[in-house]
Amino acid sequence: MTYDYLIVGAGLFGSAFAYEAGKKGHRCLVLEKRNHIGGNLYTENKCGINVHMYGPHIFHTSDKEIWDYINAFADFYPFVNQPLANYKGKLYHLPFNMNTFYELWGTTTPQEAKRVINVQTRPYQKENPENLEDYVLSTIGNDLYQKLVKGYTEKQWGRKASELPAFLIKRLPLRWTYDNNYFNDRYQGIPIGGYTAIIEKMLNQADVQTSVDFFDDQRGFRKYAHKLVYTGMIDRYYDYRYGKLDYRSLRFQHEILECDNFQGNAVINYTDAQTPYSRIIEHKHFEGTISDKTVITKEYPQSFSDLEEPYYPINNFSNNERYNRYKSLTEQDPDVLFRGRLGQYRYYNMDEILSSVLTTAQKEFNGR
Repeated sequence: MTYDYLIVGAGLFGSAFAYEAGKKGHRCLVLEKRNHIGGNLYTENKCGINVHMYGPHIFHTSDKEIWDYINAFADFYPFVNQPLANYKGKLYHLPFNMNTFYELWGTTTPQEAKRVINVQTRPYQKENPENLEDYVLSTIGNDLYQKLVKGYTEKQWGRKASELPAFLIKRLPLRWTYDNNYFNDRYQGIPIGGYTAIIEKMLNQADVQTSVDFFDDQRGFRKYAHKLVYTGMIDRYYDYRYGKLDYRSLRFQHEILECDNFQGNAVINYTDAQTPYSRIIEHKHFEGTISDKTVITKEYPQSFSDLEEPYYPINNFSNNERYNRYKSLTEQDPDVLFRGRLGQYRYYNMDEILSSVLTTAQKEFNGR
């Protein structure tokens, strides 16, 4: 065996794990199915602008250790995420805050806004609302739901809001201040030069092969290393023994425009049901890039198939139950580490991925 670790996937987890393993003197071979490293973090320079090829990734965390860790690989531009929502041509601030309430109802104080919301939520009160629609209506009322939640959410997940679990919306903050900062975390920013440069540094000591599918020769690749770090789809690894897990996919349409500023903001969500894309990204605003051109990306949610990339696990009851059956199989594979969004079938923020890497590395390399 030539390597200590075979790592499937050159995304953030696989790359950071390879970096930590390299520091301990372990040799790693990284296999990546795509023709580039970085996974969904991959950035590509177009017209002097770093383009997030698979959607915007704003690094944010309240953990200083993780913030210091990622800053060792790049300097960060102090970007604060302040997305807007476009509903049928009218703009609203996100997340839901006093600016949003003023734009909807003309309220200027928290007390006025709360009175409106109390009136609007009263008809929808129920004990322990389980689906997303019931939860939102009982929490913020019909105006916010119809204009800023329903259309966007149903596009994103390809299901009616009444069929989605409530926890999907609980990540969206609600504020009684004039604060458009989407995240509550203490630290946030965008790496100057893009994420690809970070991944390149993490993989500096590893051997990397792109455009290689682990499943084309699974048995052969396993002979290269003692242990496997697998960040792909866990159901695919077990040849769909218990059936396929559900995912949502995305399609990205990138456009170079002959103007210096298209929409004046990095992220604008389109929350009506009729607009086919869910948001438009204007990448130059992430790093404050000065250019006489701009690059925008329209993001189209779509169904997942074997020909598409899986972006979001659909963590409803039936999928979680099926995942737990797959997870039980991992106990029979002590030499395989299943990690990341796809390997663990859960949504991870980037700081959570890095925290998971450091925890995994500590267990793996303790005493070695």
